[in-house]
Amino acid sequence: MILGIDVGGTHTDSVLMNNRKIIRKSKVLTDKENILKSVLMATEAVAKPEDIKNLQRIVLSTTLTTNAVVQNQLDPVGLVVMNGPGVSPKDLPLYDKANYIAGYMSHRGIEAEAPDRSELAELKEKFKKDKINRFAIVGKFSTRNPVHEQEVDAWLDDIAEHASQSHQLSGSLNFPRRIATTYLNEAVWGLQRKLADQLKTYMDKLGVKVPLYILKADGGTIEVEASRETPVQTILSGPAATIMGVLPYVSPEKDSISVDIGGTTTDIALFADGVPLLEPQGITIEDHKTSVRGLLTHSIGVGGDSHVRVEDGVLHLGPERLGAAMAFGGPVPTPTDALIVLGIADIGDRDKAMEAMKQLAAELKKTPEEVANQVVDLACTLIADKIRTMLAEINSKPVYTIHELLEGRQIEPKEILVVGGPAPYMAKRLGEMMDCPVQVPNDSDVINASGAATARTTVELNIVADTEAQVLSIAEEGVQQEISKRFTLDDVIALGTEKLIRKAREAGARDEDIVVEVADSQVFNVVRGYSTMGKNMRVRLQVKPGLIKDESN
Repeated sequence: MILGIDVGGTHTDSVLMNNRKIIRKSKVLTDKENILKSVLMATEAVAKPEDIKNLQRIVLSTTLTTNAVVQNQLDPVGLVVMNGPGVSPKDLPLYDKANYIAGYMSHRGIEAEAPDRSELAELKEKFKKDKINRFAIVGKFSTRNPVHEQEVDAWLDDIAEHASQSHQLSGSLNFPRRIATTYLNEAVWGLQRKLADQLKTYMDKLGVKVPLYILKADGGTIEVEASRETPVQTILSGPAATIMGVLPYVSPEKDSISVDIGGTTTDIALFADGVPLLEPQGITIEDHKTSVRGLLTHSIGVGGDSHVRVEDGVLHLGPERLGAAMAFGGPVPTPTDALIVLGIADIGDRDKAMEAMKQLAAELKKTPEEVANQVVDLACTLIADKIRTMLAEINSKPVYTIHELLEGRQIEPKEILVVGGPAPYMAKRLGEMMDCPVQVPNDSDVINASGAATARTTVELNIVADTEAQVLSIAEEGVQQEISKRFTLDDVIALGTEKLIRKAREAGARDEDIVVEVADSQVFNVVRGYSTMGKNMRVRLQVKPGLIKDESN
């Protein structure tokens, strides 16, 4: 049995699953001040004591780190950047927060300039004075040779509560994205540590020893203890959970759209021939362009509880949520109230919902029913417009799925899968506006929890082999080893596959769910004068994102 839990901003959803089928499901209110309480309540709502004894894994998706970034509730971080020549600090992200110091590697991982010890000493005193004890350390070519990042980390060790080194978070050469990634990782580290501590207490209270995972942005899972060091991977966990939950319902031969309508936002994702699209360089959140591998999703501030109001005689919806619908005791009119008045949704207090629409009707000089129709139309129009904008943007550039680059591919959706609490009530109207068939999957109200529950563990490795220098580097592990001049691309892939499988097992993956694929490989000749002196080979390997195989219990 598997327990899946989605800790959302409004509700915490839970599902108990067996053989990828939901046995029980539940929704409880999220207590933002006490996540442990919410998770325990969600567990007790679906799992009896005898069920807990038979659990094989527990998986959570959470908006915790995402909300911290969106709301700018980030811890102070000492950002140390070794940018070297060729790029102005003002052209780099987080310029106003960074501390720039000497030291850089060449593009081949050879030391070009050592860090300045006196400069490091001054910086250390500055951090002590400012009471900064968490650090993000980034060097331009550290993925080719991490020694400088390691040296700076060691220099700050006696004043550091924690430090993040960029090469451990991403094997990408993209320097600006690694800066943003490393900064965010450290800025949410304390929050993730607190969550991990609470989840340890949660497991102690359950009295079981089974793997406990958190969903990552790429739709894969990571064990909670491992997430302490890489919390940035859990940003956009919630939208990824939706995609994994929808995956069993997506037609493999069709392009599709998934629309997850929540209380505050609507998350939109696209599928090419049944395969989710990927952010090829990394996810972007609140203008932070990161190197975090993630599924491609777009959000819009439209949800069942979005604030509906009249301004200058015009109806407006969202993006803020001021509380529940008036039908549930909330303070302002919402689309949920409109759905209740129209008789589409048989929930809540209809009299209170009618009062909500009457407030708007008085300002617009229309009947409550007319306004309710207008509210639902406006919500669906905003979502449909966002889908069209997203499609136009994606079809203007190369399309990447979680498995491959689709050169010249145009995404032309033939179906829309609508999930979330308001899904059964808004799907038809949305389909009419998009002129596209719609489907509301079974148990769409808890699709995030089921998606988290059934996601595979995913890991990746970036490897660079230089046969002239006779050195092979594995960026994420910060290691280098000697190789022969006769080392081939097949040798790189074979060695990387062995290490990736080991890494996946350490992350909690079962052997039957480890599917290794070469995500990218490049070979360049190293030329001196008129002679080829060796080869430079670059390989990225990944455990393919997807769903776990059926459980036997």
